[in-house]
Amino acid sequence: MHSQTLEPWQHSHEFAAHNEQGERRTYYVLGLTAVTMLVEIIAGSLFGSMALLADGWHMGTHVAAFMITLFAYSYARKHARNPAFAFGTGKVGVLGGFASAIALATVALVMAVESVMRLIEPQSIQFNAAIGVAIIGLTVNLISALLLKDHHHHHDHDHHHDHHRHDHHEHDDHDHDHGQTPPRQDHNLRAAYLHVLADALTSVLAIVALLSGKYFGWNWMDAAMGLVGAAIIIHWSLGLLRQTSPVLLDASLEEPERSRIRQVLEADRDNRVTDLHIWPLSADHYAAIISLVSHQPQPVEYYRQMLQGFDRLHHLTIEVHACPEEAKA
Repeated sequence: MHSQTLEPWQHSHEFAAHNEQGERRTYYVLGLTAVTMLVEIIAGSLFGSMALLADGWHMGTHVAAFMITLFAYSYARKHARNPAFAFGTGKVGVLGGFASAIALATVALVMAVESVMRLIEPQSIQFNAAIGVAIIGLTVNLISALLLKDHHHHHDHDHHHDHHRHDHHEHDDHDHDHGQTPPRQDHNLRAAYLHVLADALTSVLAIVALLSGKYFGWNWMDAAMGLVGAAIIIHWSLGLLRQTSPVLLDASLEEPERSRIRQVLEADRDNRVTDLHIWPLSADHYAAIISLVSHQPQPVEYYRQMLQGFDRLHHLTIEVHACPEEAKA
């Protein structure tokens, strides 16, 4: 990877999320979660609680997720202006979320297998000690959620790419626009926030299972809650995959919005859109290449103004061709 940086006069493609406060709070949550994870796994092994082990393993997946989140922030920031990345590092955090989803699914499978084995061959549980540790885990999860709550927003900059106009005379116009957009949601930190909420729910399930075993003799609830916890993690994993996969695979905007873009351009004069490509540069930013023909071609700025209402388009290239034949009366 080249370490070259852009010259001051070159156009920047910085579409990665920058959230220093959220990043700092993620470090705090990482430390809390890592300590609690170790305590729960050790206690679950000593006290024979599958639900407690499941909660500890679940926390372990979130420790990995937080580390990926922090690495994504660091890597995206370090290479934000590296021209080796054609459209910037906006997808680094999305790739981290995809990796977290795979890790979550793997751990959920292990939890499910272990829970089934505990159902077949029940083990004795030291309920009082296990309940105490589970309550500690829940407390840590709630503290972590409070640390991350309301801090998963960031300010980013709206970078409009040079708009290229190609007419019959092969003339190109370039213009640069660097307007600032309103605060946008930081999906990277939002994922971390939802991770700790899922942890809190799993901790509640562990406490319910242990109380059921202690007061009603339902020891099978411990393993059953392990299965429930595995199902929750699988659900979360599938959610992450659904959110991140389209961005990584360059899925376009939804059809209604693509149609509106085409309609806005073709409603003016006799414009006809001949080619329309839209793809994500990050979780929030999209690029577009639009080719159109017209008997009365206008400057590129004219068409860019027409598309200003589509605030998800941050990197726009427009190609205009003049029709060679005369306009029909």
